Amino acid sequence: VQLQASGGGLVQAGGSLRLSCAASGSIFSSYAMGWFRQAPGKKRDFVAGIDRSGGSAIYADSLKGRFIISRVNAKNTVYLQMNSLKPEDTAVYYCAAALFVSKVDTMYNAWGQGTQVTVSS
Repeated sequence: VQLQASGGGLVQAGGSLRLSCAASGSIFSSYAMGWFRQAPGKKRDFVAGIDRSGGSAIYADSLKGRFIISRVNAKNTVYLQMNSLKPEDTAVYYCAAALFVSKVDTMYNAWGQGTQVTVSS
């Protein structure tokens, strides 16, 4: 499966952004999907994950209530709605595909190219 992330940009603190990740090349509904992020000089961190049907989602504890992951299998797309953004949310955000939803990045075997999110104070 090939993944293409989009929707990043520059936003002021307190604002919102919605990231999208379009999949192609395989049956999208066969994959659980996840979002990860990596800030400069830091390791890649789990953000959110969603199962194949979209019926179950998991989140990084620190992001619960601000970020929402969703998917539309008919559109081969997974989304990440990010609300009440903070400067510490600044990072490159990556979408990824796995057989089962997980918080562990090594469980994901396909990755998008990343989209930059910058939150100004």
